[in-house]
Amino acid sequence: MTLPKILITNANGKTGFAATLQLLAKGYPVRAFVRTQRASTVQLKQAGAEILIGNMADMATLTQAMQGIERAYLCLPGMPNPLFSGVSFAVAAQAAQLDVVVMMGQWLSHPQHPSFATRVINLMDSILSWMPDVGVVTINPGWFADNYMAVLEPIAQLGLMPMPLGQGLNPAPSNEDIARVIVGALINPAAHIGKTYRPTGPKLLAPEAIANTFSRVLNRPVKYIDISETMFLKALRVQGFSPFLQAQMRHYAEEYRRNAFGTGGPTNAVLEVGGQPPEEFETIVHRYVANSSVGQRSLTHQLRAVKNLAQILLTPVTDIDGYERRQDLPRASQPTYVLDDNAWVTNHRLAGAFGFTNTPA
Repeated sequence: MTLPKILITNANGKTGFAATLQLLAKGYPVRAFVRTQRASTVQLKQAGAEILIGNMADMATLTQAMQGIERAYLCLPGMPNPLFSGVSFAVAAQAAQLDVVVMMGQWLSHPQHPSFATRVINLMDSILSWMPDVGVVTINPGWFADNYMAVLEPIAQLGLMPMPLGQGLNPAPSNEDIARVIVGALINPAAHIGKTYRPTGPKLLAPEAIANTFSRVLNRPVKYIDISETMFLKALRVQGFSPFLQAQMRHYAEEYRRNAFGTGGPTNAVLEVGGQPPEEFETIVHRYVANSSVGQRSLTHQLRAVKNLAQILLTPVTDIDGYERRQDLPRASQPTYVLDDNAWVTNHRLAGAFGFTNTPA
């Protein structure tokens, strides 16, 4: 039997890369759509993927991308024009009469969210549903486990976990587990069309528990430092995040502090759709430490960690509000974080709505 060819957008990204490799391992032909050539692109090609380099906002490129495709994974680019890319994708997918589009949504999706990118995701939830001939499955993860690894260097070298998380809880999923849910929906769409899943890890963890997990894996004390939004924005700038992404991340950190990611979890979506239990956070940390040079303590790495922290302290904060005004990005008239909206809270605490394991907290 000939297996359907699948299009993976943003295939260099966290979930697109993992989903492509998992599909190839199952024997599915995959076209990996990327914006630029990277080392990960070469790895995908070596694994057997067909590579298409292009701009998802260009209709001619999207039409080419859809040729011979039956199913697709849509992950919007982290750029100031995500809605244009998303609408263009929907038009091309409908024209190509795809069987299904699996979309990377967002747990925080809300029409009045302060984050522009989150409001775009909320609009895409509606736009994709308007395709008359294409089924849709939505994957709505929260805060990824991968996000904690951005501070692996100070954790491993200095014993400090500086993040702006307050005391929020999170059942953090791995990139690989999120990809398993994406892949499960792509290879058996009939069972999942019209549904929304939130992949999570198996446990709700407080920041101190996350720091303790790093401590066990690294065999050294690790202290959680609850940093300010100002320090967070400085760190994002030093790490090379664009002003657009900085603008979104500050709101996601605020949602974390408000415990939005602790609401409605954990779920059984990874087992239910992906076919295996979700990875423990400690397992995820072991993998990152094993695959990262900064996870190994040395004087050179310690000095670099100190230098990087000093650079963060001396770096000016990006004028995020000024950036959004200059870009003329639409603003919500009544900006609302999700736990302040009764309808969102009610819908996101419904047992079974997103693959809940237990009655959510």
